[in-house]
Amino acid sequence: MRLRPCIDIHDGVVKQIVGSTLQDASGEKLSQNFVSTESAAYYAGLYREKNLPGGHIILLNSRSDAAHYEADKKAALSALSAYPGGMQVGGGITPDTAAEFLDAGASYIIVTSYVFRDGNLDMERLHEMISATGKDRLVLDLSCKRVQTGEYVVVTDRWQKRTELVIAEKTLEQLSDCCGEFLIHAADVEGKRGGIEEDLVRILGGWQKRRAFPITYAGGVHTLADIDKIRELSQGRMDFTVGSALNLFGGSLDLDELVNYVASGK
Repeated sequence: MRLRPCIDIHDGVVKQIVGSTLQDASGEKLSQNFVSTESAAYYAGLYREKNLPGGHIILLNSRSDAAHYEADKKAALSALSAYPGGMQVGGGITPDTAAEFLDAGASYIIVTSYVFRDGNLDMERLHEMISATGKDRLVLDLSCKRVQTGEYVVVTDRWQKRTELVIAEKTLEQLSDCCGEFLIHAADVEGKRGGIEEDLVRILGGWQKRRAFPITYAGGVHTLADIDKIRELSQGRMDFTVGSALNLFGGSLDLDELVNYVASGK
């Protein structure tokens, strides 16, 4: 079990947001928990100093919003330069643009929206990404929301579009042959600092107990008890991200104390 640090970039600035409020439609107000005065490169350098590899940089603007996306990209590239080989990157990346981020120092490319079409996983596009990155340097972001049936379905396009892909052990088993890791945000609780999506963690952890495949869970972690529950449900195999609850981003969890707590195995 490891803490995977994060850098979320919106309009070229490091932010922590409530994920469910990220909308493309005009007039929608983004709920921001924290807007940093420090650069993305600052946070990457800090994670490098503290030897926290494997975190992720996410570009939150849409590629269709060219000016803001380019600002996100510039910040992301600076962060990769500050911690070469230490961070993954995702957000609007395609097979044509993956090489630029890998060459800039990304350890993995994270992808979601590109490999879905009309609500379904497009295996042709997935294999295009694999060809561009190599399977072992591709992270599938299967971020999801709970639906009325109680199932968790993958959501794309900055968590706005629901797909037909259900998070289940069969899904994880099949897709584990197509990537090196999974990154899974519980979009309903992302940024709300109100606790983890425990049923989702139970599904992921149950599969991990048998498969031991790398998964990073994100969403709602705000106390050490949340970390204990993730450890319990995955037998200590699942990594996790803390965003808005971290003192770096205006929260109450101290980064150094958190790292030490995870290392202690308590």
